[in-house]
Amino acid sequence: QVQLVESGGGSVQSGGSLRLSCRVSGGNVFSTGSMGWFRQAPGKEREGVAMGDSIGRIGYTSSVQGRFNYSQDNNKNTFYLHMNALKPEDTAKYYCAADDRVFHPDTLMRMGSELMRYWGQGTQVTVSS
Repeated sequence: QVQLVESGGGSVQSGGSLRLSCRVSGGNVFSTGSMGWFRQAPGKEREGVAMGDSIGRIGYTSSVQGRFNYSQDNNKNTFYLHMNALKPEDTAKYYCAADDRVFHPDTLMRMGSELMRYWGQGTQVTVSS
C-alpha cells in the first residue's frame, strides 16, 4: 500500500519562501511512476501546480513558473516543492499525490486529480500581503 505523508507549509509574508515535502512509502513510484503537487483554495477547484515523473520530466502551471521548483530525492523516497516569491494568491491547501503509472506532466496538470491514485493529507499554505 502506498502512503504519502506531507510536511512543511505554514504562514509567510508576501515574497517569502516555503518548502513542502512528501515522503512516499510503499510502491515503486520513484522507479516507475508520477508525482506531483496540487492546491485548492477556498471556493475554487483543485489545480495542478508542479509535476514530475520517474524519467525526469517536470512541469509547472504557468502561475508558478519561475517561482516554484519541483525536486525529488529517490534515496529518501521524498519529493519536494520549493516555493519562492510567494504571493497572497498562492494561499491554498497543498496536496501531494503520486501514482505508479507514468503520465506526462502536461497530462497530469490537466487531469491529475482524476489520474493520481495516492494522496497526502494536505498542508495549509497562507501568504499574507
